[in-house]
Amino acid sequence: MDSSSAGPAQTASVSKVAVWDLPTRLFHWLTALLVLTAYVSWRADLMDWHVRAGEAALALVIFRLLWGFAGSDTARFSRFVKTPRLALQHLAHVFRREPDRQAGHNPAGGLMVLVLLALLVGETLSGLYVQNDVADHGHLTDVVPARIANAISAAHWLIWDALLAAIALHVLAIAIYGVIKGHNLVAPMISGWKRLPADVPQPHITSAWRAAVLLCVSALLTAALATLI
Repeated sequence: MDSSSAGPAQTASVSKVAVWDLPTRLFHWLTALLVLTAYVSWRADLMDWHVRAGEAALALVIFRLLWGFAGSDTARFSRFVKTPRLALQHLAHVFRREPDRQAGHNPAGGLMVLVLLALLVGETLSGLYVQNDVADHGHLTDVVPARIANAISAAHWLIWDALLAAIALHVLAIAIYGVIKGHNLVAPMISGWKRLPADVPQPHITSAWRAAVLLCVSALLTAALATLI
């Protein structure tokens, strides 16, 4: 079969699929913006903005954890979290150019999501404690031994470095998938849509109203943690 006859058949076998819901996309880009804001405000010694960015990031991370159990198919941990063995098997073909059949996170990407979320939780919670400890108004300030307080403060900086390294690896992986495998992972995270083979099932997209409720719960939990810690 020549290329002229193969082209239409190949085009007909591809369909536009909604893969990322709006809450997941907003979480992704807002978190990136807040991490950048936290860095810039720290460098500029605008610590009030730094604290606000950290608290907002914590609220978003709590929301993403809840959304990982109650959100759309591609956002649920049960759908994309795989074993390290499967992640390594997937990475064995990372330099092979092949059609994109992934509606959500691939096995390696799913583990990276867990790493990033864990680092964000550690960074924001330790940041809350450090800020309250410095301001001398946290409930734990008087009961936490000095050596533990110093360890939390040190962890805040170590986790930050680890977070930056993980973000750099994440961006590198996106570039490799785009240049070598020919998979555009950025555009779907902006539009929510992706062109996939027609036999790939379309994920279920959960109502945004549920996301709004969970975001309110996340904001309340963040306020409670800020008061407690």
